[in-house]
Amino acid sequence: MVLPHQTPYVTPHILHKHYAQAYDNEQHSKLIGRDLEYFSQAGFDMDRIQIKRNASVAQLYEDAIRNEGAIISSSGALINFSGKKTGRSPKDKRIVYEETSKDDIWWGSVNIKMDEHTFEINRERAIDYLNTRDNVYVFDGYAGWDPRYRIKVRVICARAYHALFMHNMLIRPTEEQLAEFGEPDFIIYNAGQFPANRFTKGMSSTTSVEINFKRMEMVILGTEYAGEMKKGVFSVMHYLQPVKFGQLSLHSSANVGIEKGDVTLFFGLSGTGKTTLSADPNRLLIGDDEHVWSDSGVFNIEGGCYAKCINLSAEKEPDIYNAIRFGSILENVVYNPASRMPDYDDISITENTRCAYPIEFIKGAKIPCIVDRQPSNIIMLTCDAFGVLPPVSKLTPEQASYHFLAGYTSKTPGTEDGVLEPIPTFSTCYSAPFIVLHPGRYAEMLAERMSTHKVDCWLINTGWTGGKYGTGKRCPLKYTRQIVDAVHSGELAKAEFENFGVFNLTIPTGVEGVPRELLNPELAWSDKGAFQREVRKLAGMFQKAFALYEKDVDEKVRLAGPCI
Repeated sequence: MVLPHQTPYVTPHILHKHYAQAYDNEQHSKLIGRDLEYFSQAGFDMDRIQIKRNASVAQLYEDAIRNEGAIISSSGALINFSGKKTGRSPKDKRIVYEETSKDDIWWGSVNIKMDEHTFEINRERAIDYLNTRDNVYVFDGYAGWDPRYRIKVRVICARAYHALFMHNMLIRPTEEQLAEFGEPDFIIYNAGQFPANRFTKGMSSTTSVEINFKRMEMVILGTEYAGEMKKGVFSVMHYLQPVKFGQLSLHSSANVGIEKGDVTLFFGLSGTGKTTLSADPNRLLIGDDEHVWSDSGVFNIEGGCYAKCINLSAEKEPDIYNAIRFGSILENVVYNPASRMPDYDDISITENTRCAYPIEFIKGAKIPCIVDRQPSNIIMLTCDAFGVLPPVSKLTPEQASYHFLAGYTSKTPGTEDGVLEPIPTFSTCYSAPFIVLHPGRYAEMLAERMSTHKVDCWLINTGWTGGKYGTGKRCPLKYTRQIVDAVHSGELAKAEFENFGVFNLTIPTGVEGVPRELLNPELAWSDKGAFQREVRKLAGMFQKAFALYEKDVDEKVRLAGPCI
């Protein structure tokens, strides 16, 4: 009953001539019209599904909330969940064995072979699943900020969350670029909600992430973790840049000095601090994870950042914290149901909580993300769970090649499915899960560029000190930042150095603001005998891991490692 003083409630947008949903349907049909033939030939049922191409952020929010259980956080970011898989599934990654790429691929436990017929079966399975959805999302964007070396990427998926994720991670085209986009260079079919048939030849589980370089396509089944798409694009660039363009693709972050314009590359796997350390208030961020070192400079592959959120705070990470606003995605983050406030300390879903946001959300981002200047410094980041490696060492060119090939770090909890505590690992080129060619090809290109441009190289350990994992503590971030600042100011290059025993590393005797006992790990350990045992243990692990590459490197590089 409506009382005399009340106005009857009428939903105004239903009466409006531009009712949102009707407009969306019409608009997206027009946008996709020129590509209808492609989708029909690919097997999409165009009479049944509605394709939404490069939908706006607001539209993707609405669909994710309406259909996927997403919510809007108190800061305006979209909170969504990736389901059972909350990290990458490297054991389920496959590359198709075919004539155009088989001689370039580094086959083995990282790049597992798949036959072309199985790929076709899984591709058909993915398209069949997408045909059962009411909405299919398409995002067309670029990988690579340098127009000379970029590729056009098309993402086809069934979740608004996945479309928004790739909207953030790829380089977003202008309206004019989208109108002239044409045929993509690489296509991702993401049917991650639907499982792979584990009885299909070559399948090890219901999860399958596979790339076909001849077709330039990727198919995802059985995992809704958005990071698989990001790393799929990176794997393709890791193949194309050296093979097609003759440029060096790197798993690195990069920034540039505001005053001097000096460029620094940061190498390292997830959890080593690439994202954190490259976000520097005194420098402009080129990118946080994937770059190409080209003949003319450095450019970012991505259009956004994918930052870890565990223990995030405005005090520790102001740039990342402030980037979490409307348009960002918080992935697998627990929140207060009343206030919608994210709880970054809660790891009950996963330790691998993440936020994906456009790079322009970072106050100090350099847009466009490209610098026509060669790097001045390379920082190789490692997270040493043994507490053995010094917080900073100056590497010779041979040591730089050695440590780049060895790629020692510790996998930290949550970065991969099933990793619950730090696991020491050797990830060649700091990039093994995504590497495509033989590591020696990347290492040779790196050494050549370092030599040509006289680049200084530093090994920085952000891992444990005063003891191994469980007894020591992780190196405080404030000290690591002071070390990085000393690299950029040039003060560290002028420091006095001493030799660090078994690893034959050159370490500074003093860095302003950093305790003396921290710089030399032996001084930080109370149990000297335990320290020496851990040193020998880790040195032995280095020697065993590097045996894979010994026959492919110069003797000087072989001798640059630890000596027991």
